[in-house]
Amino acid sequence: MSRAFILLLDSFGLGALPDAEKYGDLGANTLGHIAKWAADSGAPLHLPNLEKIGLGAAAHKASGEWPVGFQKREGFSGAWGVAREQSTGKDTQSGHWEIAGVPVRFDWGYFPKTVPSFPQELTDKLKEVTGVPGWLGDCHASGTTIIAELGDEHVATGKPILYTSADSVLQIAAHEEHFGLERLYAVCEAAYELVKPYNIGRVIARPFTGSSGSYKRTSNRHDYAVPPVAPTLLDHVKNDGGEVIALGKISDIFAGQGVTQLIKGADNMALFDRLLEVADTAGDKSLTFVNFVDFDMHFGHRRDVAGYADALRELDARLPEFTAKLREGDLVVITADHGCDPTWAGSDHTREHIPMLFFGPAAPARELAVSDTFSDIGATLAHHLGVKPLANGTALL
Repeated sequence: MSRAFILLLDSFGLGALPDAEKYGDLGANTLGHIAKWAADSGAPLHLPNLEKIGLGAAAHKASGEWPVGFQKREGFSGAWGVAREQSTGKDTQSGHWEIAGVPVRFDWGYFPKTVPSFPQELTDKLKEVTGVPGWLGDCHASGTTIIAELGDEHVATGKPILYTSADSVLQIAAHEEHFGLERLYAVCEAAYELVKPYNIGRVIARPFTGSSGSYKRTSNRHDYAVPPVAPTLLDHVKNDGGEVIALGKISDIFAGQGVTQLIKGADNMALFDRLLEVADTAGDKSLTFVNFVDFDMHFGHRRDVAGYADALRELDARLPEFTAKLREGDLVVITADHGCDPTWAGSDHTREHIPMLFFGPAAPARELAVSDTFSDIGATLAHHLGVKPLANGTALL
């Protein structure tokens, strides 16, 4: 029996890529800077289960430095290494697609960091086809911040909150009760069609609830994403009769392509609970792909170093629960899609190496060379599951 699991810690970078200077990210190091901050604050970052797989050594391979509190050791229980990105950006879709064997070799369209950020012809047309009274925001922003700032005006006027980021994305936030969830989805569906000429990767519906001073985004987020430009690992597994179980926002990122089962979760720990359930039920030749989005959404973009550190400790502490459910032939990889250094300026992603921490009954204990593409992860899992090889990447195990 062979099963494969991808546990993606969204934004968990291990140090700047060689081309990071082009992106304004020279010196970024998500794990390294979190570990230093934690030590300086008097609560060192202790991640014993991740360190046992090779996290500290992988971070050293990526940046040339050991994260504070980690040290050279032997006897790792998995195959550890790092990968560099071939795709031209540092966005969510590019990172996920490349892991699954499809590097993004073209440039996405992006909206400028100006006010307004969106072309007037776009917002005018979207207003016309959806019948909304107008727009709030129209800028680059953190989603939680802009909802706190404009939530009251949105509720009072009925105008949706429109914003973007360093990703190739248009995001629309609206109150689930006052505006309506289905109405928000309809507005986003219209926006998805209208942004196609701009080569935008995703339109994201960002529903929220609550009242003045206590607005909170809900798990009813929905991404309207451009589908991958070529078959991915997910397609290969599905086409060969295997089950592809997508937890969290994975299905949205791949526009549902190659997914056979979709499971949602409100936060990291809810998703971890669902992962444990899947580990009990997933069958032979299944691929389970989970994205732990809180690292990026709640802590990286918000530049919340303490929250990021606590979330890492929380996930590390629960890893033995998952490991105990693995079966003979199982292969797991812990990885990321980009960085989002919470100590960095601004609120954008950072262009960094990602970890490749393979473990489970089918994983040998060895050091891996630095991969020149994230696709080596997908190629390794395709080989493990015995499905058609990917067009990109090399199997490492």
